[in-house]
Amino acid sequence: MQLLQLSILSWLTCQAVLSPVPPDDIFKYIDDHKDEFVQRLTDWVAIESDSSDPTKRDQVNNMMEITKDFIIKLGGKVEMAELGEQVHPSGMKIPLPPVILAEIGNDPNKPTVCFYGHVDVQSAKKEDGWLTEPYTVVDKDGNLYGRGTSDDKGQILALLHAVEAGNTIGLPVNVKFLIEGMEEVGSNGLDTLVEEKKDTFFANVDYIVVTDTPWLSKRPGITYGARGNCYFLLEVKGARRDLHSGGFGGTVYEAMNDLIYLLDTLADVKGHINIPGIYNDVAPLSEKEINLYKGLEFDLDDLEADTGIKQFLHNTKEELLLYRWRYPSLSIHGIEGAFSGPGSKTVIPASVIGKFSIRQVPNMNPSVVEKQVKSYLEIKFAERKSPNVMNVSMIIGAKPWLADMNGPQYLAARRAVKRGTTTLKEQNCMQPFFKNWQSSKTDHHSPLNMKPLLISAVLVIEHLLLHN
Repeated sequence: MQLLQLSILSWLTCQAVLSPVPPDDIFKYIDDHKDEFVQRLTDWVAIESDSSDPTKRDQVNNMMEITKDFIIKLGGKVEMAELGEQVHPSGMKIPLPPVILAEIGNDPNKPTVCFYGHVDVQSAKKEDGWLTEPYTVVDKDGNLYGRGTSDDKGQILALLHAVEAGNTIGLPVNVKFLIEGMEEVGSNGLDTLVEEKKDTFFANVDYIVVTDTPWLSKRPGITYGARGNCYFLLEVKGARRDLHSGGFGGTVYEAMNDLIYLLDTLADVKGHINIPGIYNDVAPLSEKEINLYKGLEFDLDDLEADTGIKQFLHNTKEELLLYRWRYPSLSIHGIEGAFSGPGSKTVIPASVIGKFSIRQVPNMNPSVVEKQVKSYLEIKFAERKSPNVMNVSMIIGAKPWLADMNGPQYLAARRAVKRGTTTLKEQNCMQPFFKNWQSSKTDHHSPLNMKPLLISAVLVIEHLLLHN
């Protein structure tokens, strides 16, 4: 797991109370409605809101509508902002799901906190390594498992349920929501929308909290940065149609062979990216950063047990974290157009598309990375002297993000976590919030262990308001 992006804030920046009413009233409300909350999560997970599959776009839209209706039920005002059309790699044009822009409360004497999240999910099949049906919530040892439980439907519902509880005594802050349905495929159109709304919807926002990454360990984590992503499609076209290897094997330049060759040139066995210039813009590592990584709580044995990997590319905690977060990496994700089902098939694919991505770090630029990748592959394909046709396209170009660790929300969160350690012990709530039971491809979220997160959130908002 990576760090859970201010999960303590998302679990309730809006629910913490500075009034004489004791926080236990809030926790009692949560406990009294626990079954209802879990059922709602179960209902949400059952919706296959896979944003990568055009045939399931109606389910993504349905998920957006359900989320909108729940926010309205909580007293929110909601705008469904349209984003236009998506041009799918297949050439199909389909409407993008709208983005939810919502607010609860508009008191000029209160700070305004905007929460970002998403209700779309990645594709999931049991044969991918799940121990259970991915769209059916399963309770195992007090933890709930299902696609979207921890990325990101669980976090969104945790926040909305906290708002519901806070409404019983009055929220101490104004709350806004930015919720989308295309995060898993690059947040198409979101950049433009945010820019358009900067002087309206975002004008009075004091703090923004993202609810969309897990913790590194069982200790509350605060994320201050994320690597960017350049996602590429590498297509090689050969014959007009698929051919049979019994009749044509050894007589044609096979598109699959060309693709495998090209993919194999991208990085070496140790993960070093072979593309010239790719490391040129990587920001130098400071001594302060190195010391920060040394101080992080992280257990290699736990990671090995979670992933099933016996040997990583790097042997120390510091190296492993640096290569997970601070250095660029290249990953190959799949091949479209080739036979991948069970059994045997002796087809020679006419056209295949390789899918790979490069994770960027400060100060890398997606447009520069795109040029470097295309130039490199063109040279390599020319060296192969194949008559087939190669096309390279970048379909996602997300920049890396780095925040100021000394910003008010980070200082507030750190103070809250420090204070919360004692409070959590007093409340006897030190049990793990997340457990690893299924493969690393699964989501797992434990709303039954919600009180520790709520206590931390109460302290976070207290510090935010004091700072404000």
